[in-house]
Amino acid sequence: MRPNWELRNCCNHEQVVFLVTVSVCAVVILALWRTVLLRPFKLVTVFLHEASHAIACKLTCGHVEGIQVHADEGGTTQTRGGIYWLILPAGYLGSSFWGMVLILASTNLLTARIAAGCFIAALLVMLLVAKNWTLRGLCIGFVIFLGVVWVLQETTKLHILRYIILFIGVMNSLFSVYDIYDDLISRRVHSSDAEKFAEACPCPCNGAGWGFIWGVISFLFLCGAMYLGLVILS
Repeated sequence: MRPNWELRNCCNHEQVVFLVTVSVCAVVILALWRTVLLRPFKLVTVFLHEASHAIACKLTCGHVEGIQVHADEGGTTQTRGGIYWLILPAGYLGSSFWGMVLILASTNLLTARIAAGCFIAALLVMLLVAKNWTLRGLCIGFVIFLGVVWVLQETTKLHILRYIILFIGVMNSLFSVYDIYDDLISRRVHSSDAEKFAEACPCPCNGAGWGFIWGVISFLFLCGAMYLGLVILS
């Protein structure tokens, strides 16, 4: 069966449910943005940001010396070697990419199970390189949380695994765009990845410029997730 790339006859019931659920997730996230309820999910986004730095380091033959996630929603990844100008943008763009992957995984129960399993495995691996107890606690807490959700999915009528994966994906996408704006455009944090990238890259573009470019790319990842989700469900 050929993919419905042009989205003819949109939208069927599943597509409507997908759009409504994403919209509800976005509204809930924005409404609770500054509350303690979202803190664990924000820290998960920071975890994926730092994990993306680590993945880029490994893929460019570098060595990851340690990863930290802080309670104030900051994080650091200590690396040695690798290609510096590929490692730096991998944090913001990588977390946006993983947000898109999780949103698409939520369109099907099987892919949601696979995403949850991979997420749990990544959290367990992260325990080996975590350098502070905030990250260790986050990993342990979310392994337990996803495990409980998975058990409820399989043994009760509370089928929420897909919605949890979708919520984490939307949270990750929105937080990534906001973080780029907050760090690079509104406040100009001079120790940010984009400022460091501007120093390392010979292109005539400052940190705010790179922040704008990365923000547009992150927003396109979110739009791409919406479009591809509708194609998958068509």
